[in-house]
Amino acid sequence: MFFRPITLLLFPCADALSVALTQQLLSRARALEPAVGSLQILHSEPPKKNAAGWQLPGEPWSESHLAQTQCLLLLAGEPSVALAPELSAALKQAAQRGCVLGGLGAGIYPLAQAGLLDGYRTAVHWLFREDFAERFAAVLASNHLFDIDQGRISACGGFAIVDLLLALLVRDFGAELAGRLAEEWVIERRRGGDELQRIPLQNRLGTGHPKLTQAVILMEANIEEPLSTDDIARLVCVSRRQLERIFKQYLGKVPSQYYLELRLAKARQLLLQTSKSIIQIGLSCGFSSGPHFSSSYRNFFKTTPREDRSKRTGAACT
Repeated sequence: MFFRPITLLLFPCADALSVALTQQLLSRARALEPAVGSLQILHSEPPKKNAAGWQLPGEPWSESHLAQTQCLLLLAGEPSVALAPELSAALKQAAQRGCVLGGLGAGIYPLAQAGLLDGYRTAVHWLFREDFAERFAAVLASNHLFDIDQGRISACGGFAIVDLLLALLVRDFGAELAGRLAEEWVIERRRGGDELQRIPLQNRLGTGHPKLTQAVILMEANIEEPLSTDDIARLVCVSRRQLERIFKQYLGKVPSQYYLELRLAKARQLLLQTSKSIIQIGLSCGFSSGPHFSSSYRNFFKTTPREDRSKRTGAACT
């Protein structure tokens, strides 16, 4: 089980918000369910006061501290994290004895430097993705909000940390405890680990081409009643042929195909996260009929909408 004695190891530039979210959520969870493990906070380097005269809680790490923990979460705010040889050795020893290891935000960097994420699926913040993938090719970097892969867990940062902790509470203690916490914290919806980070459009497209950006914004704003390629070209003030050339050059597909995939992605999100009927979802995503939606969905995702929803429902019950 994950919720055993837990250690949060802070690296320089760890942000106070992430520390507070982790500390407060686990503290409240333990108040509701005493079996939730206690939390200790340690620092990779001696903590220092900031310009305002305060410092994050915790004390410097030691081998004896790490030897007692069964779950070690590393939190860092910047990717340029230096990993001391002594700490690297202690992390490897923790992994050898079966300690669950996790990286929050840039906390995945020291774990990757120690070789402890090789072969594991790991959530990487979109800001760090290119750098991380280049430096650690053996790690299975993902765009997910968070990942749970056997003895390794990761969250891209920010409020995805809360999503990760709630998912682990559901897994180990059931949905009721996580539901009570979500209600107290006024969390409208618990996001799943397979949900993608909302990456700024320019970063998602890999280019700042103004006409391409304008065209995709129009597509995202017109999911229920799709525009024709001619309409989009006219609205962004280029010819249809120019628009198709831009899409092929930067995205490797024609506008109509990109638009279809965008609508299908939206439909899948609604399918897995809402109780709307399949035909309602299809119509709200611009498909003219149920059969048209199901056929397009099956061709792209290699499964039908009904099968996809059933698999998610079944997984939630296990």
